[in-house]
Amino acid sequence: MAKEMVMEIKDFYFKYASASEPSLKGINLPVYKNKITAMIGPSGCGKSTLLRSLNRIHDLYPGNEYKGEVNLLNEKSEEFENILKLKKENELIALRQKVGMIFQKPTPFPMSIFDNVAYGLKLAGMKNKSEIEEKVVNALKGSAIWKEVKDRLNQSAMGLSGGQQQRLCIARAVALKPEILLFDEPTSALDPISTGAIEELVSELKKDVTVVIVTHNMQQASRLSDYTAFMYIGELIEYDKTSKIFLEPKEKLTEDYITGRFG
Repeated sequence: MAKEMVMEIKDFYFKYASASEPSLKGINLPVYKNKITAMIGPSGCGKSTLLRSLNRIHDLYPGNEYKGEVNLLNEKSEEFENILKLKKENELIALRQKVGMIFQKPTPFPMSIFDNVAYGLKLAGMKNKSEIEEKVVNALKGSAIWKEVKDRLNQSAMGLSGGQQQRLCIARAVALKPEILLFDEPTSALDPISTGAIEELVSELKKDVTVVIVTHNMQQASRLSDYTAFMYIGELIEYDKTSKIFLEPKEKLTEDYITGRFG
């Protein structure tokens, strides 16, 4: 069965407003449906910058520049659309509902657990209370946190542990039924038990969602992902199936990084 691509990054450049040179140079990368793609590389190599370009989060800060294409499959028309051409605020909001993001540090809103998950649904125009309730419950169940919070839905999300807050943030994103979920080092601030729970959850999520994850943890990339992209100083050095990258890398730079000679 042919692999189905849901996103394609073509000859992509990105420059921060404050920089004289692009942070990303000539990136070409496919993203396949219901697969997990990991981005690895040393700190400052451009992994997070690339990830945040995939739903135009950089637009929240003026003056940053994009060049090239980031083509997202429109499931209705079955055609690819370049998200870098989106201009209107409502188009960008719709994009971020399709391509959700989970950050390194859990970012629950200072409101109840229920309202955290319902927030995006209401923002998307949903008004039916029972429908919202059903989607909140399903999202919490799908994010493996329902049993822990079902008796405290009206309590503040700020009272949850770090690992629970991160799963709540995943539930908030999942509730909107995104096509792609972007994870920016989602376990780097968590203890090993919480890390294991998030990894298990990400593996489950790929049945319904395409995942792109930035991680500095080599074992995590090899355990979780189907494909791996190795980046270095703003360039994509190598991309392949994860088993190939870790066992038979083509590039010496990739091998040196994976074996711990630098990074």
